[in-house]
Amino acid sequence: MKSFLPKLNSLLVTRTDRLGDLVLSTPVFEAIRSQFPKAHLACLTFLENHEVLEGNPFIDEVILYDKKGSEKGWWGNLRFARQLSKKRFDAVIHLHPTNRMHLMGWLARIPVRIGYQKKNDWALTHTLKDRKKEGLKHEAEYNFDLLKFLGVEAPQKLETYFPLKEKDRASLDFLLRNLVLATDKPYVVLNPSASCPSKIWHAERFASLSDELQKKYRVQVALIGSRQDRPLAKKVMGYTSERVIDLSGKLSLGMLGWLLKRSVLLISNDSGPVHVGRAVGIPVISIFGRNLSGLSPRRWGPLGEGGRIIHKEVACPVCLAHQCQINFLCLDAIAVKDVLKEAATFLQSS
Repeated sequence: MKSFLPKLNSLLVTRTDRLGDLVLSTPVFEAIRSQFPKAHLACLTFLENHEVLEGNPFIDEVILYDKKGSEKGWWGNLRFARQLSKKRFDAVIHLHPTNRMHLMGWLARIPVRIGYQKKNDWALTHTLKDRKKEGLKHEAEYNFDLLKFLGVEAPQKLETYFPLKEKDRASLDFLLRNLVLATDKPYVVLNPSASCPSKIWHAERFASLSDELQKKYRVQVALIGSRQDRPLAKKVMGYTSERVIDLSGKLSLGMLGWLLKRSVLLISNDSGPVHVGRAVGIPVISIFGRNLSGLSPRRWGPLGEGGRIIHKEVACPVCLAHQCQINFLCLDAIAVKDVLKEAATFLQSS
């Protein structure tokens, strides 16, 4: 597919979904910048994810959308679209199809509106059939499909980006001093939470994993998660016999980036921190249950050689994901020893 536009002076990319999805979208910015070196490049994302983009060297502007606040409701969206129209973008690329974003580009009168044939696609000028549910390639690769309209090709090696700022490092240092996690000693980060029950490995197994890692490798262990994940973190800690530092609900995204950067390993359910970890260059083990094509490790696994996947086939004829009728046997089939075996490849040399 060849580019249909001779020149673009101002480009907008929208990505309004979860943390990991946004991190996996970051390779597109360098590719667009390479193709349009003098163009103004902006990205529109949710307010809560702003730290993923602010500081990205390939982006000129970050536009924040507060779905739960000022942009809630029709009037808020109309006001937002009016402000967006004043920026006079030549084209918008919607990496994630949503009714709101497709409508927003139309209301803002952006001349070229690129997206998938899904959700208010009448508001788009150039569309592509959404085949992501087939799960034939990684999400980071799918992000480049729409860019072919602009003549932008995917690089041979996809590298994600997460900004690390000095102020966040200082904030993390202050917090960890009070919690007695020594950053000059090796530590492993565990993420026992996720957005869906079909992604969550057993809390007692995370606890057993923590104990075994500390006994065998003499590492410290820290738990991460959002404020809403605190009950799960407490549940994990209730099963442990060794000391664990609970950081759930205590970290900004910037602080999370630094915490992972300094760690020797992240072991996580299929969740956003997996992709933050790979973006800052650390080894990551991602525990996968469901294997529905569009939700599979092939599409959502950690990128690069430092990313490993643990997944067990349990002979389900069709994966029902979060509607599983057999109590997530795929997750139950993953034993602590399976994770320890994979962790050994990273920890024996650390």
